[in-house]
Amino acid sequence: MTAQQMNPYGRHRTPAPQLFGLLAGALMIAMTAMTHAASVADLQPKLPTRVSGWQAEGEDRTFDDRTIFGYIDGAGEVYRAYNMRACLSRRFAKDGQTDITLDVFDMGSPEDAFGVFTHDTDGERVDIGQDARYRPGWLSFWQNRFFVSIYLDEESAAAELAVKELGKQVAAAAGKPGKRPSILGLLPAAGLEAGAIRFLHHPIVLNYHYYLFDQNILLLSPRTDAALASYRRGGEQARLLLISYPQARTAREALAGFRRHYLPDAGSSGFARLENGKWSAARQRDRMLTIVLEADSRRFAENLLMEAERNASGE
Repeated sequence: MTAQQMNPYGRHRTPAPQLFGLLAGALMIAMTAMTHAASVADLQPKLPTRVSGWQAEGEDRTFDDRTIFGYIDGAGEVYRAYNMRACLSRRFAKDGQTDITLDVFDMGSPEDAFGVFTHDTDGERVDIGQDARYRPGWLSFWQNRFFVSIYLDEESAAAELAVKELGKQVAAAAGKPGKRPSILGLLPAAGLEAGAIRFLHHPIVLNYHYYLFDQNILLLSPRTDAALASYRRGGEQARLLLISYPQARTAREALAGFRRHYLPDAGSSGFARLENGKWSAARQRDRMLTIVLEADSRRFAENLLMEAERNASGE
């Protein structure tokens, strides 16, 4: 992610003594917020213009959720699926070296900054910002409400060092670390592949990572939070999907749609064996829908459902 009071008639208003504590607390919160960038526009003047001999070249370019398609051909829909507010792009140049491009995406919230980061988590973990990954020619991470992408036109040792130094400076400018989506805390811990978790709201993103159906049978929307996770236990594998809806009624409708379109052969137990021999099942409790998309055994599927429901109930 700006005093003395007067009433509407212009006369000075003195706060009651009991309000001073509240006002002081509010002022501290406001001052804390001021130290963290609230938007790309706020962050822009804090971003470095020079790093390791590379100098910012030309004017920064900015894009919104409509114009982003003209900048990132084919990937703009992913950013829109995570409620992108704006993108700032700055290019760095150095004589005799490849160019470096910095893209900073304001996703509006730490949760969605984390979400768009999880769309592609390949690469080597590096200690930059939150959860940074580096793969040849590209560094990505999230920090606060921002997703940061820094890439090279051509790979070189000097340019890689410059990219990582640039990333550290951008992360520092972006402010304090953001909180991960709370739904992640409901995922069963045993066997969870931490690097393969996807946080999402949109069926386009879900179908990219696990194709389910052409239609939005799970009623995903900007108001739903979903976590897609992979598991390995005792030589068996599974994929689990948790979805939190704004209302229990919507969760029930999504469960009915999933069973109708994806598990038409499920019996009263709710379990069904898929064509690939794996097991699938779904259960709804209040606003939460838990789906084992596939598991190597029915027992594995049953355990995941039970553990996720236990986490959701707070037991």
